[in-house]
Amino acid sequence: MRTICELPLRGAGGEPISFSRTIHSHGCASLPPARLEPSPLAYHRRFRAGRRAIDVTMRERKSRLIVESASLPSARAAAAIEGAIRRMFRFDADLSPFYARIGCDDQLAWVVCGAGRMLASPSVFEDVVKTICTTNCTWSATLRMTGALSERGGGAFPGAEELAGTPEAWYRDVAKMGYRGAYVREIARAVASGELDLDALSDGRRFDDAAVEAILLALPGIGQYGAAHVMQLLGRHRQLVLDSWTRPKYRRLAGKKQAKDSTIRRAFARYGEYAGLAFWLYLTRDWLEE
Repeated sequence: MRTICELPLRGAGGEPISFSRTIHSHGCASLPPARLEPSPLAYHRRFRAGRRAIDVTMRERKSRLIVESASLPSARAAAAIEGAIRRMFRFDADLSPFYARIGCDDQLAWVVCGAGRMLASPSVFEDVVKTICTTNCTWSATLRMTGALSERGGGAFPGAEELAGTPEAWYRDVAKMGYRGAYVREIARAVASGELDLDALSDGRRFDDAAVEAILLALPGIGQYGAAHVMQLLGRHRQLVLDSWTRPKYRRLAGKKQAKDSTIRRAFARYGEYAGLAFWLYLTRDWLEE
C-alpha cells in the first residue's frame, strides 16, 4: 500500500478526533461505496478522481489518520482525495467549545475523548441523496438503493451530472427507488446545471442555520427529518433528528413511556447550538464499547 497522506487526528481547536467514533458516528457512514473493516479497524472507500476510480483505505496509527491506496495517484488526484477526506472528518471544525460545555456533564462527558464528529460524504450532494434513500423504508432498501447508485458510478458514488443524465427507468427498475428516483434526478439536474450549489451550504459566513434549513426543506424528498440529518453532516448541530428510531431509543434510555417531540427538544435545549449533536450522542453512546 502507498501512503497518499497522513493527517493528525486533531480538530481546528486542537481537540482530539476519535477515528473509531467518527466512522461509527451514524449508519450512513457505512453505506456504499464505503465499507467498514472491524479488525484491524479500517475504513474503505472508492473515490473518483477525474476518470479514474481509486480505492482508498483509512486507518489510525499513532493518533494520525493514514490514507493509503494500492498505487500512488497523481499529485492532483491525491490533493483531491485529501480535500475530500478533510471534509468527511471535518478537520476544520472546532468542537472544543462543545467539549468545554459537556466536560462535567454526567451524560456526555465521555464525548471529550474525541467523539462528536458526524462523518460526512465528500460532497453535500452525496449526503442529500443518501438521506433521501433513508426515508420511509427499511435499512435493507437503503442499502439496495445506495449500492445501485455506487454501481452506476463504477464503484464510486456518481456525481450530479451522471445522475442527471440517468434515465428514469434505471431509477425505477434497477435501483428500485420508487418516488425517490424522480427527486434525486431533479436535484441532480439542478446541481449539474449550476442552479443549485449544495456545497455552499457548508459556508457559515454565507448562510445561517435558518437559511440552510429553508433551502434543504425546499428540496424534493427532504422533510424535517432529512433537513436535520443533512445539517448534522454540515456541522450545523442545533436541530434534533427525530424519527422512528430516535424517538423510541430516547424513551427507552430516559425511562419514559411517552415523550412528545417538544418534550425531547426541551430536554436538550440547554446545549444551545449543539442540541442536536448532544441528542445524537446521548442515543449512540452504546454503539461502541468505551
